[in-house]
Amino acid sequence: MTIRLTFLSTSGGEPTPGTRFGDAPPTARELGEARAARADLPSHTRAVRAPSLRCRRTAEALGLSAACEPALRDLDPGAWRGRTVDEIAGTDPHAFTTWLTDPDAAPHGGESVRRFCRRTADWLDAIADEPGHVLAVTEPALVRAALVHALAAPARAFWRLDVPTLTPVSLTWQRGHWDVGVGSAAFGATRRFTVIHRDPHRNAPLRAAHVPVPSAQAWTDAPRYPRVDGADYASARP
Repeated sequence: MTIRLTFLSTSGGEPTPGTRFGDAPPTARELGEARAARADLPSHTRAVRAPSLRCRRTAEALGLSAACEPALRDLDPGAWRGRTVDEIAGTDPHAFTTWLTDPDAAPHGGESVRRFCRRTADWLDAIADEPGHVLAVTEPALVRAALVHALAAPARAFWRLDVPTLTPVSLTWQRGHWDVGVGSAAFGATRRFTVIHRDPHRNAPLRAAHVPVPSAQAWTDAPRYPRVDGADYASARP
């Protein structure tokens, strides 16, 4: 049996300068982009969305009657909710850098990246028993967590996956594993996802060109992350 799941990501929740952690409504420009994307939506048997206001309004702009799915809620930022990335990086750069490099860290008192990935994997395991094509409107963090699971990547790969806004990311369950595709071609023959190596907490140039999704073995080398103070160090966490 083949099960298909397509994610459409909103633009919120990214750990880049100016971003405020927590839920926020989409801007008029973002809603306009969602309305323009209506014609390109894939056919589906049902639609779901994350419970955030951002995802609800994006789904409405897409013209979807999407059921609210609590399991798709965004990564919990704990005490950082309502604060901007700049504020946190400025007042506690060590905690912010630790959060970006250690998947088990939760300096905000909320949810660690590893726990978030596990919660998302549980939802994917459950939906793998559901036939048909599900369309899900979620935050980009949820798509990253789903890709970590589908690609059998370690949790530390979470911030190494770039999720373009409103670009379909397709997961297809068949023969006991997930196949991954991205963009409009994802509904055809392609089974490639783009991985972008970038500075996860600043607007910096891309570190490398787009590359095909590596195998699980390719995640063994520890990535280098930039610290808030400008230095570099390697994360050796599995």
